[in-house]
This record gives sequence, C-alpha cells and structure tokens, in this order.
Amino acid sequence: MRFGTKAIHAGVEPDPSTGAIMTPIFQTSTYVQPSPAKHKGYAYARGANPTRTALQKSIAALENGKFGICFSSGMGATDTVIKLLKPGDEVITSNDLYGGSYRMFTKVYEKYGIKFHFLDLTNAANAAPFVNARTKLFWLETPSNPLMRVIDIQALVAMAKKNGSIVAVDNTFASPYLQNPLDLGADIVMHSVTKYLSGHSDVIMGALVTNDEKLRDELAFITNSCGAVPGPQDCFLVLRGIKTLHLRMERHCFNGKKIAEFLRNHPKVNKVYWPGFTDHPNHDIAKRQMRDFGGMMSFELKGDKLENAVKLMESVKLFSLAESLGGVESLINHPASMTHASIPREERMKNGLTDTLIRLSIGVEDVEDIIDDLNQALQSA
Repeated sequence: MRFGTKAIHAGVEPDPSTGAIMTPIFQTSTYVQPSPAKHKGYAYARGANPTRTALQKSIAALENGKFGICFSSGMGATDTVIKLLKPGDEVITSNDLYGGSYRMFTKVYEKYGIKFHFLDLTNAANAAPFVNARTKLFWLETPSNPLMRVIDIQALVAMAKKNGSIVAVDNTFASPYLQNPLDLGADIVMHSVTKYLSGHSDVIMGALVTNDEKLRDELAFITNSCGAVPGPQDCFLVLRGIKTLHLRMERHCFNGKKIAEFLRNHPKVNKVYWPGFTDHPNHDIAKRQMRDFGGMMSFELKGDKLENAVKLMESVKLFSLAESLGGVESLINHPASMTHASIPREERMKNGLTDTLIRLSIGVEDVEDIIDDLNQALQSA
C-alpha cells in the first residue's frame, strides 16, 4: 500500500455497530465487563480507547512499523523513552535539538543520575569516543531544530547496535512522508503529532512507533502506569488530519523550496539553513534518507543585529509569530527567546543558534503571497 493510500485507510475500519466510515469518538472513561471471570478487551480508558487504537495503527503504518503508542504530548512520548533508562545510564544526543528536549534531559533526568552527551552528530564519528558499556540510548533529531542539521541515521545505528544501545529518532520535522527511520534501522520513532501529522494547529499529542514487541510492551507499561495519554477527541482530530498528510506535505515541500531560494537570493539575507541546498552540510545524506526536503528552514540577516530581526518579525502580516510548526498556516519564530529559550545563551551561541536566527514553518498558502509577505517585511528590517 502506497503512502497516500495508507494515510487515508490504514488503521481505520468502518464502525461495526453503525457502519460509520470515520472512527467514532469513544468518549468514555470505563467499559462494562460481562463477568469478573471473562474480562477481556477494553477496561479503562487510560490503558486503551478504540479511537486511540485506530490512530495508533494509522501512525504505525505510516512509519512502516508494527506498534504505535500515542501520548498527550510529544514531551510525554520523549519522557516515556527516557524512563526506559536507570541511574548510571548514558545517552548520546545532538548539541542542536529542540529546547524542550534539552530542558527535560538536563533539568529533570540528569538529577536522577542519567548522563547526556550533547555532541555534533553531523559527523557520526564524533560519537565514538563517548560510547561505552553504560551507553543505553542514542537520541537523534534529524533534520534538527532549528538549524536543520542532518544526521546519518544508518551510521549511528551501526555504532549503537555494535554497543547494544537503542536508537530513537525524533522524526517530527521530516514527518513519515519524507523519512522513515525504522527502515534505516532505528528502534523507536518519536513524533510531536501536534505538528505535521495533525497539521491544523488544534491538537497537542505525541507518538512512538517501534517494530520490537518487547520494546512496545515496556513502553506501553510505562504509558499505562504513568498516564500521559491523549483523549479521544484529539485522537479523532489527528485521524482526520492524517488523511490529507500526503497532500499537505507535497505543498509544504513545494512552497519550502521556493521560499528557501527566495531568501537565499535576497540582498538582506546572510544565510539560509535548508537541507535541500546542495551545499547544505550533509545534503547528500539528506538526499539519501529523505524523499524531499520539507517546509522548515531558518535564516539570518546580514549585519547580525537583533533589532533588525525583531523588526522583521513584527512586520509580517501573513505569517504568525508563534511557537510550534507544521500547520497549514505559515509561522515565524525566534528560537532564542521562544522554542530554545531554556538553553543557556552560551550553549546556544557555541552551537550556532544565534540571537538573530529566525525560524520559518512554511504553510500551504499560495507561495506568491508568502513571498510577498516576507519581501515587505525584509524591506522594513
């Protein structure tokens, strides 16, 4: 089954009681059992819900995986993966990743004795000196947030497997339309479902997908025990959103390419970070492990003056200055003060995340209107 067909049909069956083509919203907390001696199926909605089950099957199918688990947020999904670890374990991860992940790793889990190595993983060999018997997890984000750095998933999977470590990949920026880390050897794929999978800026949700039944059982146990589960209404909205994922991603990619090229040729723009450029670091790897290059990008203005960047972000009219990404509308974001504010400034600067960096999530509007808005805002910067 090809991707567009899976997006519409995978995991979704007509309701057996009514024939409804869309999965109903099973708005219930508990389920009646026939007998204490004959308990089976659904029991309590923290453990399972039919609307959530359909969504989990759908997301798993999109990632070419067997098992999917949905969460009340992307951070809930990330938290569940880290709970596989114990004090003394170590994690290899990137020095350019989502600020919320960095905050969780350093402010929540380091105090429980888990050690995180934040490395430049654009060269996989940089991880080798830090791998040891205590290394239990590689947490990868590619393309990264917000500098669009590309990591060679297969190379790091080979290193991890040799060491007996698990590999988890945050696939939020790519979406399953562009990249399938399980096919490249990863053990777990994480999504902030809030973003491209939902696609309409109206849901907060996360998901994990795996092909390993034992790993699924461990993750499901933690999920049920700790309770970071989504409600059925949100699951319904994401099921609806997924049906147009392939159509939306086609437009995100088309618009993204046009905007990246426009920015690169604009006299006020110094640098554009977008993996579709042939001179983007690891472009060859992106071309190999991705099907296209998406609608996420960041850029810096010439002169590197914060007041100019602020003026630009205050001058846009079609773009909305907001957190998040991956919706149908175009968003503009200032990572240093918004999504990555939890990372100390010296760490941000050391890793290339400057105070003047601007991140764009290109929507599905007519691309000429997006260009016109950026152009008028750039004139004021």
